[in-house]
Amino acid sequence: MSVYEQSALATKHALPSYLNADEIGPWGTYLQQVDRVTPYLGSLARWVETLKRPKRILVVDVPIEMDDGTIAHFEGYRVQHNLSRGPGKGGVRFHQDVTLSEVMALSAWMSIKNAAVNVPYGGAKGGIRVDPRKLSKGELERLTRRYTSEIGLLIGPTKDIPAPDVNTNAQIMSWMMDTYSMNTGATATGVVTGKPIDLGGSLGRVEATGRGVFTVGVEAAKLIGLPVQGARVAVQGFGNVGGTAGRLFVEAGAQLVAVQDHTGSIYNPLGMDAAALQEHVREHGGVKGFPGAEAIDTDAFWSVDCDILIPAALEGQINKDNAERIKARMVIEGANGPTTPEADDILHDKGVLVLPDVIANAGGVTVSYFEWVQDFSSFFWSEDEINARLVRIMQEAFAAVWQVAQDNKVSLRTATFIVACKRILHAREARGLYP
Repeated sequence: MSVYEQSALATKHALPSYLNADEIGPWGTYLQQVDRVTPYLGSLARWVETLKRPKRILVVDVPIEMDDGTIAHFEGYRVQHNLSRGPGKGGVRFHQDVTLSEVMALSAWMSIKNAAVNVPYGGAKGGIRVDPRKLSKGELERLTRRYTSEIGLLIGPTKDIPAPDVNTNAQIMSWMMDTYSMNTGATATGVVTGKPIDLGGSLGRVEATGRGVFTVGVEAAKLIGLPVQGARVAVQGFGNVGGTAGRLFVEAGAQLVAVQDHTGSIYNPLGMDAAALQEHVREHGGVKGFPGAEAIDTDAFWSVDCDILIPAALEGQINKDNAERIKARMVIEGANGPTTPEADDILHDKGVLVLPDVIANAGGVTVSYFEWVQDFSSFFWSEDEINARLVRIMQEAFAAVWQVAQDNKVSLRTATFIVACKRILHAREARGLYP
């Protein structure tokens, strides 16, 4: 039995009783990552089980009246993984494939991510199992408001602060903020981040995650001797994260040679106009039909000649079936959990540098932190100031992770977990157990 299979088996047996042991899912991936970092925690390892158990899980029924007068029920979740370092922080996603295992894992990765960039948050995440494309705007608003009311006992500006994620946006956050405010009897702008500017949102928030991906990518490229000028970049997912990162790389002199999203895959070995592609996606809902490239098979995307690959879609996209075919020198994870542990090992053996999600895509939560701080003070910063603060934090966080990786001769993912887990467990140890 391989080391990977042994780890997967141990993870399966460690699953809580409320999950299906036959499908360990994303939570199982996270547990394997914790197992890999445990030998580097020293005396803090006695607290490691803290990381393997979410502090609080809320599963809610979300009934709404549909436009045709029928009543529909949807299942919603809010998971608080760890609150040792501060209030919970993490997005809310609306997707037909949302599962409890997924939301648990995403909440845990938020704990790691927040600690890695050293913002004073714990990790949380939420979601509703629904295809929002099948709902009218009125139905979507009623769903959002009912869900917010159902999880209202957990969230709050000093308790747990939701944010946008897959298929949620500033409008969803506005409805969530208004619902919470109405229920508590006072306007509470700090209960969510990712809001419109007029409701206490922050400049720079929309592009923050993609800008963070670009920033750590540039820092890593310097360290491995990969010139960004002329580098060939492939991006999976071309929304706020992938689109922004792709455009910034092109502006820095790179070539955007391949892009894939839910509508199709496109390729141009001479490079594409990233800004024009972003506009095409806004107008047509995806990359399909973009005149500046040719369509390729979905599977062929993973075999294109490129130097930098940015998976910025959903989790589990790079796996044992396609990792061997990846030709990039560097993978920058814009999405949460896009690489399975087995694929991680394959890429490592191939000499591919993987910049893990828990550091690479932390730009979003960093600027969410800025938004939260601005809401508390009612004093707002310029976009240039926000971007400068973001770049500095991301550069410092990446430098610390890189040094730990060199000192311990481990991957950047394990190094990020070492940095983050030590910070979380130091807080846990210092606070002690109550009562």
